[in-house]
Amino acid sequence: MLRWLIGGGREPPGLAEKSPLQTVGEEQTQNPYTELIVLKAHHDIVRFLVQLDHYRFASAGDDGIVVVWNAQTGERLLDLSGHTQKITAIITFPSLKSGEEKNQVILTASADRTIQAWDCDTGRQIQRVSCFQSTVKCLTVLQRLDVWLSGGNDLCVWNQELDLLCKTGHLSDTGISALIEIPKNCVVAAIGKELIIFRLVAPTEGSLEWDILEVKRLLDHQDNILSLVNVNDLSFVTGSHVGELIVWDILDWTMQAYERNFWDPSLQLDTQQEIKLYQKPNDISIHHFTCDEENVFAAVGRGLYVYNLQMKRVIACQKTAHDSNVLHIAKLPNRQLISCSEDGSVRIWELREKQQLAAEPVPTGFFNMWGFGRANKQASQPVKKQQENANSCSLELIGDLIGHSSSVEMFLYFEDHGLVTCSADHLIILWKNGEQESGLRSLKLFQKLEENGDLY
Repeated sequence: MLRWLIGGGREPPGLAEKSPLQTVGEEQTQNPYTELIVLKAHHDIVRFLVQLDHYRFASAGDDGIVVVWNAQTGERLLDLSGHTQKITAIITFPSLKSGEEKNQVILTASADRTIQAWDCDTGRQIQRVSCFQSTVKCLTVLQRLDVWLSGGNDLCVWNQELDLLCKTGHLSDTGISALIEIPKNCVVAAIGKELIIFRLVAPTEGSLEWDILEVKRLLDHQDNILSLVNVNDLSFVTGSHVGELIVWDILDWTMQAYERNFWDPSLQLDTQQEIKLYQKPNDISIHHFTCDEENVFAAVGRGLYVYNLQMKRVIACQKTAHDSNVLHIAKLPNRQLISCSEDGSVRIWELREKQQLAAEPVPTGFFNMWGFGRANKQASQPVKKQQENANSCSLELIGDLIGHSSSVEMFLYFEDHGLVTCSADHLIILWKNGEQESGLRSLKLFQKLEENGDLY
């Protein structure tokens, strides 16, 4: 475990030369994370972090190992070894009552086609299931029904003892990429470019068996769905490889809003060529969402976009937030947004109100603000200017955390203990509030001096 003190976000060589990428000053006065602790335990890409409680988290990745850490001190608490291939999904759920308490259990799925359950207090393997015909790519817990689901080439329902309650038939060779719970005992599964609504049927007096029924298929996406998340009690949202953002009604599964970002094959040749030169295929993929009650925050290619649910339009954006694809984002309580990228950086943004300069109607297309889909370049310029003016908020860079040497896969935010990031460089970094840590060290020194009688 290594602890470093950092004064500011000095740009690595080459970053400062790329003008579209916003930079932050050397001092970074609004960035609290001026200390970092480097944690070494994994020997391959670390892809997953999951919070266990207010001070512990677990990490997992391509080496098949799960490590439990203390987020306050960086202490390595437990190693959970049992998988023979990379871990593909990880979640936690409360186990059966042991006396009066419920213990937290970690569930891990792996490319070795097993799922294993672990006691996160002892590190003991509780159960192992190996009846899968394919790799399980996602796991989700339905706490109200006291069951959990696994998604691969089929969808399986399990109880807390890891007994298989029911399953679907073979759904797709590509498998289920994401799962969320919605009301009426239903779940949404993303499979390729389709969304399938399933309803779970719990045992009743007439039937003692569990069942899972396919209720509806939503075929509105034109390419593979990369992100699926609940927004609130009224809606959920999906994002695709070609930049489609769809907001769905959570009760009747109808489309509430649709935005898209992909070039139209019917356009004139010169416009097509212009767009192809401007954007790479990955530049429009929606990799991740996070939400609050008002907005959907989307990681689109290298950029960040704030989509307002009430106005049904983008209200703020950073088209080039990072040098490479943004992989994970999270909204903090204080109107801040954190993003991490394949370029190895972690950046902190603040959503700020700004005066609306134009009241003219503008196209609502997700990226029409940049002129994609216009007949010629000249016609696109006023549209771009109008849309920029119409954006009612801005995303301002306030912190740049440079510590990883490779792609940052995801992160966790602890209100009391700072930020935790994991990377393809095999490392985990705890980013600490320097002012807070300095105060804690001073307090400990004061207490020690008082205990030794040296204070007076």
